[in-house]
Amino acid sequence: MQINSDDLHTFVAVVDSGSISGAAARLGQTTSGVSRALARLEQKLQSSLLTRTTRRMELTEEGHLLLDQARSILAALGLAEESLLDRDRQPSGRLAIDAASPFMLHCVVPHVAEFRAMYPAIRLELTSNDRIADLIEHRTDIAIRIGALADSTLHARPLSASALHVLASPAYLASHAVPSTPADLAQHALLGFVQYDAGNVWPLRHAGGDSLAVTPALAASSGETLRQLALAGQGIACLADFMTRADIAAGRLVPVLADANSGYRQQIHAVYYRNTRLARRIGCFLEFLQAKL
Repeated sequence: MQINSDDLHTFVAVVDSGSISGAAARLGQTTSGVSRALARLEQKLQSSLLTRTTRRMELTEEGHLLLDQARSILAALGLAEESLLDRDRQPSGRLAIDAASPFMLHCVVPHVAEFRAMYPAIRLELTSNDRIADLIEHRTDIAIRIGALADSTLHARPLSASALHVLASPAYLASHAVPSTPADLAQHALLGFVQYDAGNVWPLRHAGGDSLAVTPALAASSGETLRQLALAGQGIACLADFMTRADIAAGRLVPVLADANSGYRQQIHAVYYRNTRLARRIGCFLEFLQAKL
C-alpha cells in the first residue's frame, strides 16, 4: 500500500503542532481520526515515526528522515498546483517575507503600499529575524539576508549590495575628539553586535589590512537598535547605507574615517526553497524589490 499526500500532510501537521490534538484542530479533523491516520501511515511504512508519552512527542530516526522528505514533497506539490492555477490569473495568495528588522523597516515597509496596489490579491505577512531559519517550518516564502551566506540548501538570488559607513552623531563628535585614524577608535565608545562577529569587523584600512575587528562597549542584536543608539549620541557605529542614507543626508549622523573606508559592500540576497519555477507571487515580489533597491 502506497502513501499519499494526505498521509504526509497529516504527519507534518502532527509534528508542527506538537500533538495529535493540535494537528486535529489545524486540519479540522477529530483527534481520533488524526491518530488513526498516523497509525495507518506507520503501518504502511512498517516503521515507528513518533515516540509518544503523556507529556511530549519526539521523532524517531525514521520520523526525522520522513519529515525532511515530506516537507519537500508537499512544497513541490503546492508549487505544481499553484503554477497551473496561476496561468490565467493575477498573482494571489499568502506571501510570507522575513527580513532583519533594519532592512524590513527601511527597504520593504516604505514600498508596501505600492506593491499592494499593484498586486491586490497577494496577502503579505512580514516577519523579522536576523538569522536564516527553516523557511518551510516557519512557513516563510522569502527571507532577505544581508552579508555573506553560509553553505545551505536554500536557493539564493542576489538583489543588491550596500556600502558600510562608520558613523556618529554630531552631539557625540562635539564632546569627543574626532578620530583621525582607525587606531583612535580605541579611545571611543564603540557600538556593535551581540553574537554576530562579522558585524564587528569594520571596513577600515590600517597597517594590519583592509578591515578592523572592534570590541563594542555597548552591543545589541539589531542594527536598528544600534542606529538608534548612535542617533542618541551613545557612540560610533558601523551601519549599512540602506538604513543610514537619510540620516547622513539630514545631518543626524556624520561619517567618520571616510578616507580609511575600504569600500566593502555587503551583499543582499533573497533566499528561498525552490527546485523549479518560482511561484508567480514570489517572482513578482523579487522583481519589484530588486527594482526598488
